[in-house]
Amino acid sequence: MTYMKEIQKAVDDWAQTLETPYWQPLENLARLSEEVGELARELNIRFGAKKKKPKEEVGEIEDEMGDIIFTLACIANTLDLDLQKGFDHAMSKCYGRDKDLHEKK
Repeated sequence: MTYMKEIQKAVDDWAQTLETPYWQPLENLARLSEEVGELARELNIRFGAKKKKPKEEVGEIEDEMGDIIFTLACIANTLDLDLQKGFDHAMSKCYGRDKDLHEKK
């Protein structure tokens, strides 16, 4: 699979059209934290006790997740990292080290 490489390339193609393509890594980390907070807020509204304010728009969970993926791609591109390699490593832990950690169907 090369989905992550395609995502990183799409983000980079867009970023290269800008005078300053990427923020600094710590700035992007702050942005990522904000995006994760927005996802948490939407999940809390849908599945938790939090209620929307009267004039507040309903956010889309998918959109918030997309913002997180975009920001992760920005961080990876800035640091010249391969998100696919990181994801593959995470999945190998699911099928290797952690394979007996959870109850199976």
